[in-house]
Amino acid sequence: MYPTLRFDVAADAAEAWSDALLEAGALSVDLSDPHAGEAAERAVYAEPGSAPNWWPVSRVCALFPAGFDAQATLARAAAGLGVPLPLAEPADVAEQDWVRLTQAQFAPLRIDDGLWVVPSWCAPPDPCALNLALDPGLAFGTGSHPTTRLCLQWLRDAVRGGETVLDYGCGSGILAIGAARLGATRVTGVDIDPQAIVASRANARANGVAATFVPPDGLAPHPADIVVANILANPLIVLAPLLAARTKAGGRIALSGILADQAEGVRAAYAPWFNIAPWCTAEGWVLLAGMRHP
Repeated sequence: MYPTLRFDVAADAAEAWSDALLEAGALSVDLSDPHAGEAAERAVYAEPGSAPNWWPVSRVCALFPAGFDAQATLARAAAGLGVPLPLAEPADVAEQDWVRLTQAQFAPLRIDDGLWVVPSWCAPPDPCALNLALDPGLAFGTGSHPTTRLCLQWLRDAVRGGETVLDYGCGSGILAIGAARLGATRVTGVDIDPQAIVASRANARANGVAATFVPPDGLAPHPADIVVANILANPLIVLAPLLAARTKAGGRIALSGILADQAEGVRAAYAPWFNIAPWCTAEGWVLLAGMRHP
């Protein structure tokens, strides 16, 4: 059993309490809004500069190693801060297989007939299908979000074999990997987040595909047959000239991360270069697709 203590402090003192408890031996400290329901608590992990300022009081919940004297640790932290000992609510947390509990939240995800995204710890529901091996990680894109599913469905329709593909804003690399598994011969993913590049390269290796992942300044100056960008509406509008230049004449583009009421604005931004229109919608999200003017 792991002892925990929970108590409320002024929000501007929460960060100091967090630091003091971690230095005194706490395994972790969470800060949350004490007025929110348990299911809606917004946890903020104790890192420098992370003290919340959107509520006047913060709830501090500290987790300690098994067998630790949590109350004595709290007293030392209070003494170090030079403040009175707060009234804290003790509780015990049972030891569990946290990895297994986390994995249980993620199951194989059907994208379309014969196309699945499957975590590494699961057996493919359909061994004959195209199964993309992907575990949840720090980069966006596990297939669960409607925009990712729309893009994978569009790629399945667009990739015939032998195309060059650019995935701009690759996140986990799922779209680039999907394009490669569908038969594209030269696939490149781009992202401004270094962690996304690391994750994409690892995911490509796990799927046995040859794909290149680079930051924007590492992208070779060659247009692609197919460009896909699953970002957000405003960045897509800003990127319109760049993505147009990266698409071959007669090439195809797919844009997602667009809410229904944003679709016309994005379409208008790309209209000078593309015949582009909504291709499909899902849960209020739109995928625009089109062909580059000759």
